[in-house]
Amino acid sequence: MRHSREPTELTSLPLIRVELRQRASFDPDAWYLDLPAIAELRTVGLDFEAPITVIVGENGSGKSTLLEAIAGHWESSLTGLEYHPWSAGTSPEDTDLREHLQCIGADPRPQGGCFLRAEAMHTAFSRADTARPRDTDQALNQLSHGQSFLRYVGDRPIEQGLWVLDEPEAALSFHACLALIAVLGELAAEGSQVIMATHSPVLAACPGADIWELTETGIDARQWDELDMVRNWRAFLDEPQRYLRHL
Repeated sequence: MRHSREPTELTSLPLIRVELRQRASFDPDAWYLDLPAIAELRTVGLDFEAPITVIVGENGSGKSTLLEAIAGHWESSLTGLEYHPWSAGTSPEDTDLREHLQCIGADPRPQGGCFLRAEAMHTAFSRADTARPRDTDQALNQLSHGQSFLRYVGDRPIEQGLWVLDEPEAALSFHACLALIAVLGELAAEGSQVIMATHSPVLAACPGADIWELTETGIDARQWDELDMVRNWRAFLDEPQRYLRHL
């Protein structure tokens, strides 16, 4: 379980707590409830204490399941979507967990931000291009994947909101990851909040971020240099043949 730090002023964050509230359609045998991170959400909830939260963990640990559920519930409560395409929409693979969440935070709910995940970025950018003025620069999907991602985030209106990013490094080079870290700092300074799942030790080093590692026992608070991901990358870069010779 995560270790709480000293009490902080939370009211300025768009999202401060997520709880599971079972609706009539709730299935107690749903497969995602066996994920330790989702089990922790179910029993004690999740508290957000920093403008940027980085979530790491192995494949299958529940990072995407958690993020898509939070994003889906958040989007369902927004009122300004007629002019602001907040996400590319749901996917047939998404769970129904979003229907059983309660997101607690700022009231009224800030309308800015977005939900971006690698497999739906093209659709998200197409929707954004449709909503942009016709005399703007080159369409997002006419740029490279990484360029379009940074343009999309960087050209945001200065509007408080929730940014949910699922493995954004899929589109980004090393230097583009550094550029994204700078943008995330700007978002936090503007009053927005970022929840980001990543396998990138570069993005996980985002200054001032709370880091949650999804493990076999739940969700643990970590320092950057305590992460298995960081130790593994360091060991590989120091001696790649130590790993490659076993393939």
